[in-house]
Amino acid sequence: MNSYRVIVIVFFLFSCNPNDPQVNYNPTPYEIITPYAFPDMIIPLDNPMTYEGVFLGKKLFYDNILSSDNSISCSSCHIQNSSFSDPNQYSLGVNSQIGIRHSSALINLGYNDFFHWDGSTSSLEEQISRPLFTHFEMNNVDWCEIINRLSYDQEYVDLFYEAFGVNEIDSNQVKKAIAQFERTLISSDSRYDKWLRGEVLFTDEELDGLNIFFTERGDCFHCHGGINFMDNTFHNNGLDEVFSDLGLYEVTSDPLDQGLFKTPTLRNIEYTAPYMHDGRFSSIDEVIDHYNSGGVYSSTIDPLMKYVNSNPFGIPGLTGLVLTEQEKNNLKAFLLTLSDEVFIQNNYFQP
Repeated sequence: MNSYRVIVIVFFLFSCNPNDPQVNYNPTPYEIITPYAFPDMIIPLDNPMTYEGVFLGKKLFYDNILSSDNSISCSSCHIQNSSFSDPNQYSLGVNSQIGIRHSSALINLGYNDFFHWDGSTSSLEEQISRPLFTHFEMNNVDWCEIINRLSYDQEYVDLFYEAFGVNEIDSNQVKKAIAQFERTLISSDSRYDKWLRGEVLFTDEELDGLNIFFTERGDCFHCHGGINFMDNTFHNNGLDEVFSDLGLYEVTSDPLDQGLFKTPTLRNIEYTAPYMHDGRFSSIDEVIDHYNSGGVYSSTIDPLMKYVNSNPFGIPGLTGLVLTEQEKNNLKAFLLTLSDEVFIQNNYFQP
């Protein structure tokens, strides 16, 4: 009888093991609700969204544990009040090392085809590796040191089990969890979105700015069209005649890609200054003045930059858009309708 009791007790303890997948691993599916006028987000089959995965990804996003000296996190360079970009021209990494490009805004990433200014990755799961192992960012040597730090933290061991049903943490799960959280960073409640839904009316200035934006008058829509105001590709938009940063060329080694950078979304542009890959423009007015001037010609200038001086693709005799001051003000008024205050104040995105 005593032996029988021992067997029963042992079996009971084993069946309640916290790592028993039949007991505790039961992740809750997380559904991305498609906003009005947006396409459905494509979720990788090998990384389905779960509440446990999103929670883990958010914790990792805000935790300094991912940097080599526990000094910075993803959120150090991607700040919610700045629409998950950095108000500084260049971000500071481990040991206060200065970056070389402005930190991109993390908005509607689940609809992007490429990541980073030079498009070095085409997967949201893979893009995290670049900042983790760049010496002037998080400065890690390899995945082993990151996994070791996480594995010595029992809270993380438990959270990874709850999210992925694994007893040992690996790099794929880290990448998948952060990607899950980043897919939830959806901005879709700006004044423009409300206008699309018929909830508000635009002012005369905003309507004129919209017309300038979506016609050849302003010539913005070619690169910044669609619901996310970006075309998921790369352009040389006339910033420099000689390139100090080669952009897409560093990935492809194609001379025709020198000086090309990924088109950023214009959503929440009010909150994401400074602008361009190097943060050279501090205001929306400076950005508008750049395009109004026509930009600077170089050998890889985009054919869409039709108003730049000496551009063989350009319109003879025309340099710049030649917008009036009122037209520039109206264009800015329209761009400000893309501001989503709900997004930058959403408590769900906070740790």
